[in-house]
Amino acid sequence: MGNREDLLAGARRCLEERGWARTTVRDIAAAAGVSTAAIGYHFGSREALLTAALIEALDDWGTETGRTLAAYGAGDATPAQRYEAMWDRVIESFSAHRTLWLASIEALVQAEHSDELRRYLAGGQAQGRQGLAAILVGVEEGAAGDAEARTLGAVQMALLTGLVTQWLTNPGQSPAGADVVAGLRALARIVSQ
Repeated sequence: MGNREDLLAGARRCLEERGWARTTVRDIAAAAGVSTAAIGYHFGSREALLTAALIEALDDWGTETGRTLAAYGAGDATPAQRYEAMWDRVIESFSAHRTLWLASIEALVQAEHSDELRRYLAGGQAQGRQGLAAILVGVEEGAAGDAEARTLGAVQMALLTGLVTQWLTNPGQSPAGADVVAGLRALARIVSQ
């Protein structure tokens, strides 16, 4: 690997171990085995490097999460059972990828100061809404309609964001897949009146 790739790998490790706010230029340089000047040469700033490393990490993690969610339609279970199982798998990923979930929350704060990061996250949200809607209505990725993405996909994204923040705060008290299904059933009864 060259210095640029070493810096990306080092910054990614730092994000996972320390988070955005606590990662320094020295931390990244030490993790990459290069001088601090290499950061300026290749990326211009610590923020630009961390943004690039975070985007790379979130892309990899998003691909894996997509595969997890795609398993939603498999099997002989009822739609409610598959939906519950899907949420259980998502919740399991909170533990398996805790540092990346935390980094994604930190990225939302950092996006206030980075147009590039804001555009990336907005694009990821749009893609996530579309992908979640497609999974739930049983069509190929990208084949869900705009209305489905705007409603069904957006609500799933809201559930996902809410669940991850609850889990990161207090894993023992966050809802399980069965709780999500029961809550949605209760909500449906309320809004159908």
